[in-house]
Amino acid sequence: MTVPRKVPVLVTGGAGYIGSHAVLALLDAGWNVAVLDDLSTGFRFAIPGGVPLYEGDIADAELLAHIVAEQGSKAIMHFAGSIIVPESVANPLKYYDNNTAKSRTLIENALQQGVDHILFSSTATVYGEPEVKPLTEDDPLMPVNPYGMSKLMTERILNDVSKAHPINHCVLRYFNVCGADPQGRSGQSTEGATHLIKVAVEAVLGKRDHVAVFGDDYPTPDGTGLRDYIHVSDLASAHVLALEALIAEPDRSLTMNVGYGRGFSVLEVLDAVDRVAQTKIERRQLPRRVGDVPALVSDPARVRATIPWTPKYDNLDTIIEHALAWERKLSQLGG
Repeated sequence: MTVPRKVPVLVTGGAGYIGSHAVLALLDAGWNVAVLDDLSTGFRFAIPGGVPLYEGDIADAELLAHIVAEQGSKAIMHFAGSIIVPESVANPLKYYDNNTAKSRTLIENALQQGVDHILFSSTATVYGEPEVKPLTEDDPLMPVNPYGMSKLMTERILNDVSKAHPINHCVLRYFNVCGADPQGRSGQSTEGATHLIKVAVEAVLGKRDHVAVFGDDYPTPDGTGLRDYIHVSDLASAHVLALEALIAEPDRSLTMNVGYGRGFSVLEVLDAVDRVAQTKIERRQLPRRVGDVPALVSDPARVRATIPWTPKYDNLDTIIEHALAWERKLSQLGG
């Protein structure tokens, strides 16, 4: 198979958790990368030296035109957005603005600037409240919270635009992203994060005095939520391979789940954290959170058949080890 040419890539939200790992994966593979981030939730230190950072809004047409002119960007990896489900229920307009309206403007401006390829950071939350089974890309899309709906609306925009204009796209529906760069170059750094493994490793280091377990009456084996946890570096590598696929076949667009196809419950994850850290973190049982669903587990058959993606870190203990190592590094940095 011919290796697709490498084009300059603009990463929106590249100072954030997943975006910064995508930047590392692109750099490791020899791509030319620039970052656009408003730094509202991202960090300058997450961007490797030598990578241009443009600080600003993804909906700023003038700024995007400047970046494309200066960098020659022909592909966009779009990570910028808001991601907290309970917040989306409390403040839906924020999510429809950040995740849908601004994405729509970014897509329009990208078209005008001659960008050829867009990769979009979507979510398994678009499936709503599915049965407790591995999800395929053809399952019904019925989001039950504004976060999932705001992402689905942007998926639909990309689908329609790719049919009408000379641009192709890839939608990657993430499951539960976790872990940190194995080399310690980046990790999840946001204060007040709600991701379970991040919260748990903070508790290991005394940054929290307990871990809340939301709900014990879900239709799952132990009553707690079941999720497909994927290492952030494996997710980042899937983005690079998906970009290669878009470049190789410019008339084809893609929608793919990215997960491992296996679920762990909240209690199983906390047991693993206790095991890896050789400690016992306090757990407090609380009622279900609004907007949460019982189970989200992927069927990764399509992504494995479409791109040559071979995960390296498909092991819960390894994921936790990397997350814990990053949390310790943050503590040393004063984070």
